[in-house]
Order: sequence, then structure tokens, then C-alpha cells
Amino acid sequence: MPNTVAQHLLTEEQITFFDANGYLILRNWIQGELLTRLQHAGATWIEQALRLDSHDLPREDFIFAKREVGEVPYRVDYLHEKGMSASLELLGSPEVLGVAESLCGPNFVPTYESMVFKQTGDGEAIRWHQDAVHPRRHRIFNYDLYLDPSISGAGALMVMPGSQTTKLAACEFERLNGWTPPGAIEVEMEPGDVLLHDVMVIHGSPRAIGKALRRTVYYEFRAAEQILEEGPWDRDWIDRRLSLLPLALRAYDRAFPDAPSYDWHPAPEFEAHLIPDEESVLRVLHKMHTKGSHCSAGSVLA
Repeated sequence: MPNTVAQHLLTEEQITFFDANGYLILRNWIQGELLTRLQHAGATWIEQALRLDSHDLPREDFIFAKREVGEVPYRVDYLHEKGMSASLELLGSPEVLGVAESLCGPNFVPTYESMVFKQTGDGEAIRWHQDAVHPRRHRIFNYDLYLDPSISGAGALMVMPGSQTTKLAACEFERLNGWTPPGAIEVEMEPGDVLLHDVMVIHGSPRAIGKALRRTVYYEFRAAEQILEEGPWDRDWIDRRLSLLPLALRAYDRAFPDAPSYDWHPAPEFEAHLIPDEESVLRVLHKMHTKGSHCSAGSVLA
């Protein structure tokens, strides 16, 4: 199929809304077989978290939190290295790369990939937080793909529009407002819906014990120029992360040979080349992170 770019880019109106509010919802953005493959992968990642002793995957990639019933898993990091090709297929899809180019320019870098989940009956709150605080000379955003419904009364995400413009004290914000600050919105999502959120928009999800499974795949993107100016990573790290993109494009084309592929054209200095040991770029450790504003250690993502 011919390459395609324009049909998967965000419109000027969508970008303007995102910049003003710190979030944007894309309904039914991922559909069909790709969504089904990701839902199957999501079930596998949870099973891996629940059976850590039965495989040799890095234990530190499976994050647990203390609940009333004991320690339970709630996040899986470095998805591409967990044996399920669907995560790379999603990364290589026009529906992801077009958004990344729209908000970060052609030199976008995929910086994180995780799945956050609440198992059936585990509806603990994710407290108000800002993912990362930065000088705001460039956009940094999360691409949040919902694999399950997230509805009102069942711990749906709360977002404070416009709160991305400055660093907030998350605990003080929570103390003053609880879950009903003036102007906050509740984001109801269905499988295949995508939420784009600025890493500085304050957000969280209230407690909803006894509710249904909710899984969300998160990809963060930054411009290569932003990382070079502000860190916390170096040029070698950027190059290794950019090497994911040819792998992802190839994975998408293998899985969906009849679908249009994305025509990615970064600046020459950021053109990615495959590293001979492809497995080595599936899990490029961060080691350092841009600090956010959090009220608890378990509030990194919602």
C-alpha cells in the first residue's frame, strides 16, 4: 500500500485544543485486529506479572503496589521486550506516528512504553499528579490507548484542563480540592479510544473498589531537540531509542501488509539505523527521569 502521512496528522484545531487544555481525546482511534492483538498482549503482560517465578523477564519491570488485599501488580514497563509483537506494531502504526509528528515534529523520540492496569476488584485511587515538569520550550506528551472501558463511577480519569502551564504542588492541590476541583473533567473512554495528555497536566483517578479490569497502554514522546537541550538523556540514548522506529515500522508492515504504512522522514542527523543486536534496543534503560509532581510513590501514571 502507498505510504501515508497527512491523513494521520492532527488538525490545527486539534493541536490548538491540546495546547490550551493539556489533553485531547481521539475516539475509535485504534480499531480492528490491532486492538484485538493489543488486548491479548495486555492479558499476557498481566499474566507475566502474576507469575514472575515462571519466566526470566526482568522482575524490576513489573511494578507492584500495596493494597488492602496485599501487594498487587499495577504496571509493566519496557513492553517491547515482553515477547508480544503487538506493542511494536502499535508503535509503528500511522495512528501513533502521525500523532507523534504532529506534536513533536519529525524528530520525535519514543521515550517510554508501559501498561498500567487495575485488575478486577482493584480500583485503588491514583492520586493527583503531574508526570514530568520541564521548561515547556517543547511539547512532551503521553499517548494513552485504552484497552477496556473506563466509565464514570468506576475510576475514570480526572483531568484539570489548562493546569499544564506551571508546576503544581500535587498534595496541596489534592488537599484543597479532593476529586471535585472547579473545572475538572471526567474522561470516559472505550476500548480503542486514545487520550493524549501533556505530561504537566494534573490528572488522577479516584478510588473505585470492586470494579472491572482497566488496562491502558502509555507511550511517551519527546522531540530529539528537547532531550538534547534539557536532558536527562544523552545523544547515544536518543540514537538507541530512535532505532526502535525502523523495528516498529517493520513489525507493523509484517502484521498488516495491506494497510498503509507511515512515511517517516526525520532530519538527516536523526535518521535511525538498525543496531546489529536488535534485541538490545527493545529495553534501553532510562536510569534517569524528568521529575514530576507526585503525592505518593505509586502515582507515576494514571
